[in-house]
Amino acid sequence: MLRRLSCCGLLMLSVFQLFAQGCTMSSTTAADSLIGKNPAAFWKEQLRFPRVRAAQAAIGPALATRLRTHSLDSKQLEIFIRMIKSRAELEVWARNQGSGPFQLLETYPLSATSGTLGPKRRAGDYQVPEGFYEIDRFNPKSNYHLSLGLNYPNAADRALGEPNPGGDIFIHGGAASIGCLPITDAGIEEVYLLAVAARAAGQAVIPVHLFPFAITEAELAKRRNSPHQAFWRGLLPGYAYFEQHHEVMGAGALVVAR
Repeated sequence: MLRRLSCCGLLMLSVFQLFAQGCTMSSTTAADSLIGKNPAAFWKEQLRFPRVRAAQAAIGPALATRLRTHSLDSKQLEIFIRMIKSRAELEVWARNQGSGPFQLLETYPLSATSGTLGPKRRAGDYQVPEGFYEIDRFNPKSNYHLSLGLNYPNAADRALGEPNPGGDIFIHGGAASIGCLPITDAGIEEVYLLAVAARAAGQAVIPVHLFPFAITEAELAKRRNSPHQAFWRGLLPGYAYFEQHHEVMGAGALVVAR
């Protein structure tokens, strides 16, 4: 993985040029949210933060080279993030918008894990969620270097009726987890910059799918007595669709059985 200018003059450059030049969270504000943001101004906004500028200056050239190696145009970048707990790896898939199926760009080993196989149901259970989520916050001032927030609990989680399902689930740096997804400071710098580039290119929804294991009939059969069997079967269509097509199933079709 890649490791670690002034902001002056950078804001007029393309995203490729920007690259090339170069779980208690601190609170986030409305400015860190995806909601209502002008994509063209997103790089400029993120470059206000020292950690983002430092990451860009340190790893930008190599990250830009990697994108070009995969024939990816940062001005059209679209990403998809997937994590399979049993592998303890975060996958980043990428493509140019409207260009066909996603391709695997990089995998990032988790630097710590918590909980067991199975969904998150309540605050303090140390579980990493399972299901279909999206990034809803960029936090450049995280207690764990940089972080990307997930929209947990989503509508499916809230439908369970748990009085306190918890929240503040992040992909972040460092090496500690109480339900989050830590991928080291070096890892989060790459993923954060890729997510900023995708957002700046106009990707309003960055999906994040979290699975306990490869959701196949064979793997489900091994766990036929699990109390989570019905829930996991609800994840099967979304997992299988991506495996077959390298496309993310539409949100309306991602219905999880409980």
